[in-house]
Amino acid sequence: MKKIIILLTLVLFVFACKEATSKSAIKDLSSNEQEHPGKKIMETQCYVCHNPDTEHDSRIAPPMIAIKRHYISDNTTKEEFLSDMQLWIKEPSEDIAKMPGAIKNFGIMPYAAYSEDDIAQIADYMFDYELEAPEWFEDHFNKEHPNKKGKGKRRGLGKGKKAKSTIFNKAGKSYEDIGLHYALSTKKELGKNLMGTIQKKGTVEALKFCNEQAYPITDSMSTIFDANIKRVSDKPRNMNNRANKIELKHISTFKAQVANKQTPKAIIEEEKDVVKFYYPITTNSMCLQCHGKKDDQIQPDAYKTLKLLYPEDKATGYDVNQVRGIWSITFNKTL
Repeated sequence: MKKIIILLTLVLFVFACKEATSKSAIKDLSSNEQEHPGKKIMETQCYVCHNPDTEHDSRIAPPMIAIKRHYISDNTTKEEFLSDMQLWIKEPSEDIAKMPGAIKNFGIMPYAAYSEDDIAQIADYMFDYELEAPEWFEDHFNKEHPNKKGKGKRRGLGKGKKAKSTIFNKAGKSYEDIGLHYALSTKKELGKNLMGTIQKKGTVEALKFCNEQAYPITDSMSTIFDANIKRVSDKPRNMNNRANKIELKHISTFKAQVANKQTPKAIIEEEKDVVKFYYPITTNSMCLQCHGKKDDQIQPDAYKTLKLLYPEDKATGYDVNQVRGIWSITFNKTL
């Protein structure tokens, strides 16, 4: 009898250890997911065009879950996926595309100067973790790809889920996280409308849109977040966007970081009751249609419109992955 009691005790102990280990593993996995650098890069950079909160009819690019679903099958290794992502992001072209439907709907993705390390981090996160999916995604995907329905063994491939609420809770967030949320939400709203206009009406109409709507959209986001949200530059297009002395100093800092191929980190300055947040605005190939070189990236009709709308324009001559300006955001300190 004594031996049986000892045996039962050992069995219970083993199961308890396994359960504790399992709970610990789940906790670690959740922690690792939140802290994964690829998650932050994806949300900071990719979500401007690939945001899962975007409504179906407002898309300017497919959500990240769609990219994962097309690029990863049951037999795809992480190394193969990383190689595909490196190849596509470094030189997007129709010849190597695995999403012809997206190209038909949205055109070729504009070149963006991501470092190999950043691409590797994004791909690593995409491969290992579940990605947010818009509410409409699963039905849309299954309708478009009936032969792929239900396929995919990795998390985020087999099902969609409702995207996170757009209501932002500042509780427990760092000042950097709060500032980034304000900047990226405003960037997403401006980018969605701007790129949609470029795709549907062309560059000239997009310039007119910026002239008429950029300030109202930014102001509306300031009201939503109860913050002062500005985009400023050392080479402004609109003279109301001229950077002040402090902002010029931070622009120089960000330019040096980008030139040295460093990933920029937000600058936070705390005052008595408020926080001042600064973060760079960098160019990609799409930006050069309006901010590149005359008669090279900027076409004659667009340049003519620029001079008409902005007689004092200084915001040209850029190449990809250059600091065009910064987000300058002031908000109240959290309690």
